[in-house]
Amino acid sequence: MRSNDSATATVTIAVSTPAAAGQDTPTAAAAPARGTLVGRGALLAALGVAAFSLTFPATAWGLEGMGPWTVVMLRSVLAAALAGGALAVFRVRLPERRHWVGIAVVAGGVVLGFPLLTTLALQTSTTSHAAVVVGLLPLTTAACSAVRTGARPSRTFWIASLVGAAVVIGFAVQQSGGAPGRGDLLLFAALLVCAAGYTEGGRLARHMPGWQVIGWALVLALPMTVAGAAVALSTEPLRLTAHAIGGLLWLAIGSQFLGMVAWYRGMAAIGIHKASQLQLAQPLLTMVWSVLLLGEQLPPAAPVAALAVLACIAVTQRSRG
Repeated sequence: MRSNDSATATVTIAVSTPAAAGQDTPTAAAAPARGTLVGRGALLAALGVAAFSLTFPATAWGLEGMGPWTVVMLRSVLAAALAGGALAVFRVRLPERRHWVGIAVVAGGVVLGFPLLTTLALQTSTTSHAAVVVGLLPLTTAACSAVRTGARPSRTFWIASLVGAAVVIGFAVQQSGGAPGRGDLLLFAALLVCAAGYTEGGRLARHMPGWQVIGWALVLALPMTVAGAAVALSTEPLRLTAHAIGGLLWLAIGSQFLGMVAWYRGMAAIGIHKASQLQLAQPLLTMVWSVLLLGEQLPPAAPVAALAVLACIAVTQRSRG
C-alpha cells in the first residue's frame, strides 16, 4: 500500500508541474528573477539613501538665505507642484479610500514633521552631528515596521541592527561631549515621525507606485504648506543667494520627491526592515558631503565608525526574513 502511495505521489508531482506553470508556484526560472528584483530594489533604496544624504547640507545652504519655516514650506510646495503635475499628466486616479489614512501619515511624517524638526535642529547643531543622531532611523524604522506590518526579521538581523545603532549612538555621544542638547531632542522627535512615515509609505508602495505615494502625500499637505509658506515669507528674512536657491531646489526635487520615489520602490521590493538598514550608511555619507560642501572637519573616529556600520549593513542584508 505504501509503495502504491509513493508511486502515485510521484506521478502526481510529475503531472502537476506543467499544470502549475501559469500559477505562482516557485520554479528554477523564478529564482533568478527574484534575485534580479531584490537586487534592483536594493539599488533603488541605495539611490534614495544617497539622495537623503545631501538633505542636511542642502538645508544648511538654504538656511544661509532663508528662515527655517520658509525652507520647510517652500521645499514642500515646490515638490508638490512637481508631483501634482506628474499626477495630472499621467491622469492618475485618486487612491482608494482605505489608503488615505496611510497617505496622511506619510504627509505628517516625511512631508512636514521630519523636515521641520530637522531644520529647526540644524540651527544649533552641525550637519555632521545631526546626521549621526539620525543614524538611529534604521533601527526605529525596523521596529515600527515590525509593529505595524507584523514583519519578523531574524535574530541575526536584530543583533546587527542593534550593533550598528550602538556604533552610531556612541559616535554621537562622543562628538557631543556626552550630553544631548535641544537640537538632539528635536532630532529624536524627528526619528519617530519619520519612521512612521517610512513604514506607511513602504506598505502603500505595495499597492501603488512609489512616486504616487509621495505624490499624493505632498498634494494632501499642499493647503497647509502653501499657507505656511505665505506666513513664513512675510515674517522671516529672505536673501536669495546661489547657495540658498541651490539648497532649496535640491530639497524639493532630490530629497522630497525623487529620493522618496526611489526609496519607497526599494522598500516595496526588498522589505521595509532590510531597506531601512541601508540608511546606516547615510550619516557617514552626509559627513563626507559636510566636509566637501560646508567645510566642516571630519571627526577622526568617522572612518572607524564607517567600517563598523558598513559591516552591520552587510549582515542585515544577508540575514533571513
